[in-house]
Amino acid sequence: MINRYTIIGQPVAQSVSPAIHHMFGELTHRRLLYTRTEATDATFSDIVKQWQASGGKGCNVTAPFKELAATVCDRLNDSAKLAEAVNTIEMHRDGSLVGHNTDGVGLIADIEKNKRVPLVNKRVLILGAGGATRGAIAPLLSANPSCLHIANRSVDKAEILANKFSSYGPTAYSSYDDLNNTASFDIIINATSMGFDNSAPPLPATIFNTGTFAYDMMYKAQQTPFLALCESFGVTQYADGFGMLVEQAADAFLIWEGVRPKTRKIYLATDEIINSANA
Repeated sequence: MINRYTIIGQPVAQSVSPAIHHMFGELTHRRLLYTRTEATDATFSDIVKQWQASGGKGCNVTAPFKELAATVCDRLNDSAKLAEAVNTIEMHRDGSLVGHNTDGVGLIADIEKNKRVPLVNKRVLILGAGGATRGAIAPLLSANPSCLHIANRSVDKAEILANKFSSYGPTAYSSYDDLNNTASFDIIINATSMGFDNSAPPLPATIFNTGTFAYDMMYKAQQTPFLALCESFGVTQYADGFGMLVEQAADAFLIWEGVRPKTRKIYLATDEIINSANA
């Protein structure tokens, strides 16, 4: 029997998740098929249910449907309930859909374990207030930064998230424009989807310092627009989101298949996997 999974998003054609999960299958001696599925706001719910009805065992959810996915599920685990966003759906035999969010733990694993950048006592800025940010805030605060500042084009959305998570650690918020009035940050994380249209959030040079570490949740074969902007401001320490993608995928695989693959071998095949999007 082959277990079937898919990733649902818009756009999703460039996703390398199929290559990652197929390699996970080889590493754990499991037979599976992982595909890509396009959706819209109007079709997302039906597509999830159709996938389940066709025998699918689970799916991943990417931008811009993570918040919508939380409303489609019958139950949410603690991480998804807190974030009100879902990136992994577990499809049970009784027909129920259980939502999980592995984004935040994947992000922390990549920054602290793989990149060896500690978050404790650091001033952290996260850009955006959508599903990707929602999934990251609680895990970021659990790493004990001195402050987690949420910036967004619409300050109202940033304020809602800062207030929602304020009991978990020190939070602050602003619009992008008002970042001019803040001190510099030790770690700056781009959680927006602006890279899809080759743009980046408008950021002032004053938020960077000589030791700032920049992290883009997006990944590309070439440098992302956000990281190019950071480099133009003199940032020398930075990383894209490929490692986060791998680590959150390993946790999703654990939910579905009952075993967490060792991710080290995936990184040895980074170029092959990223190029798979163009295959």
